[in-house]
Amino acid sequence: MGTWFWTAAVVAAMLADGGAASAQSAFPAKPVHIFVPYAAGGGVDILARTLGDVVSRQWGQTVVVENRPGAGGVVASQALVSSPPDGYTLIVVASGHATNPLASSPNILLVRADSTFKTLGDVIAQAKAKPGSLSFAHAGTGTSTHLAGELLKSLARIDIEAIPYKGGAPAINDLLGGQIPMSFNNGPESVGQLQAGTVRALAVTTAARAPFLPDVPSVGEAVPGYDTEVWWGLLGPGNMPPDLVAKLSHDFVAALNTDQVKERLGKLGAQPIGSSPQAFDAKIHADYEKWGPIIQAAGIKAE
Repeated sequence: MGTWFWTAAVVAAMLADGGAASAQSAFPAKPVHIFVPYAAGGGVDILARTLGDVVSRQWGQTVVVENRPGAGGVVASQALVSSPPDGYTLIVVASGHATNPLASSPNILLVRADSTFKTLGDVIAQAKAKPGSLSFAHAGTGTSTHLAGELLKSLARIDIEAIPYKGGAPAINDLLGGQIPMSFNNGPESVGQLQAGTVRALAVTTAARAPFLPDVPSVGEAVPGYDTEVWWGLLGPGNMPPDLVAKLSHDFVAALNTDQVKERLGKLGAQPIGSSPQAFDAKIHADYEKWGPIIQAAGIKAE
């Protein structure tokens, strides 16, 4: 998990006891729908579509990716939990999802290329000189990009307003348009703009610098103790049969490790990991505990 992108493509074992029904051997016999809790073009959306394309060919069935942004992932999550536990409705989430009461990779602090802020130190200096004068965009309340900003505020002891968007792509659009001075975004939705030179990366949110952005400092270099990463994962409704969970986990991890997906993610600065449902379940619970104090201090509530 020390790598810049820690990507888990597994089905979490967030299952109630039971689930007696067995997965049908013909699965999938119809299209599988994957919800994305954010607008098109963001990191979660890119991962879902990349994996969906490979898995659909393996299965011989269509994988339909549906963007359902809103309320920091709650809109899509509510649609998931009301779906039958038959494997035909899934959701791809990022690490901030663990803060929603259901159930790697750093984010990047971005400014426009023509911004007067050249370093994170410049941002912190202005925030301390003029408390409340700055704001940052993020992908939605309780998301990993929101929490990255809140952790910065807490450790650097600065006052910067957090502005929620319905995903990382709309946040970048407003950053480019000058409506917001800076934004926390994940790598896949940032790399194109970084390569185009339209935005500048001030810092990455992991403890170490990102291998594909070696000249960009980590937040921890300016704010001691700062370290946060992003994972992505695949969830299904509760009460899914264990053998169906096992099949989905196997098939998506296999897709994650194909050359096509590795190449695609590598270009986005991501590194596939793939783990077991049990390990992913433990990771979600650990993150819930980790972020509790930050969430409480920031007054973050489910929308």
